[in-house]
Amino acid sequence: MSNLITEIKAYLLHLQNQITQFLEKEEGVSRFKEDPWAHANGGGGLSRVLENGTHIEKAGVNFSHVLGGTLPTAATTKRPELKDSAFEALGVSTVIHPRNPFAPTTHANVRFISVQKNDGTTSWWFGGGFDLTPYYGFHEDCIYWHETAKKACDPFGQDVYSRYKKWCDEYFFLKHRNEPRGIGGLFFDDLHEWGMERSFQFMQSIGEHFIKAYQPILAKRKSHPFSEKERQFQCYRRGRYVEFNLLYDRGTLFGIQSGGRTESILMSLPPIVNWRYDYQPPENTEEARLYREFLVSRDWVPA
Repeated sequence: MSNLITEIKAYLLHLQNQITQFLEKEEGVSRFKEDPWAHANGGGGLSRVLENGTHIEKAGVNFSHVLGGTLPTAATTKRPELKDSAFEALGVSTVIHPRNPFAPTTHANVRFISVQKNDGTTSWWFGGGFDLTPYYGFHEDCIYWHETAKKACDPFGQDVYSRYKKWCDEYFFLKHRNEPRGIGGLFFDDLHEWGMERSFQFMQSIGEHFIKAYQPILAKRKSHPFSEKERQFQCYRRGRYVEFNLLYDRGTLFGIQSGGRTESILMSLPPIVNWRYDYQPPENTEEARLYREFLVSRDWVPA
């Protein structure tokens, strides 16, 4: 297992570099601040955060490799047999908040967890995915996003995209608002049934296709003309992102419960947000169109 963890760690650090490089290329001016940190129980991480750029208002690309004597509740709710088990967790988590309201926010995560059970046996699984949160919708962007997500899955089985797309739709859903966070993508967890090698290959496919999916969209939309009205709507919709991450996101809960670095965990939150009381977008506006055409469950590409 130690050799595999070394290999996974090397890949994740490489992925962090790839994502950082493409974002700095699209940003053009600002650069990431790098911040290494240590975990109290062993391991640590490398946080990279870019703030107040010309095109990227805030982005975080974080690597973590943490150890713990007790698996957090966020990971044992559906696995009660693993309660009080020691664990080792590695992952890269990315959240990008562009400045332009026409450029969508995105999130991606890939992770591996190994658990030493009390009976001496070891359990492990992979998880992750990526999703897109537009504020002003473009059908061609959504189709391209899901086409690329499907390409990431196709080598691993005909039904993989449809299963993980459905899981993403269900996971990134704000129950208290009865609405999706965005247009989805892929979400998977507990992946072990394919075996270690194939599961690791799938993780790598997710990382590779996230970059292929997002970079062209960001490049196309980052300089789109916008007004203060559109900026205010972007800030309002960002509130939904905050609500999801603080109320439901397993990664946030896992990080906090495992004693992770708070600054790195909460880097996912946007820098400027607003809430309006009982806001309803006016009919026949682009803001209303977001709700009507994009914040609905739909198949963007044939499964």
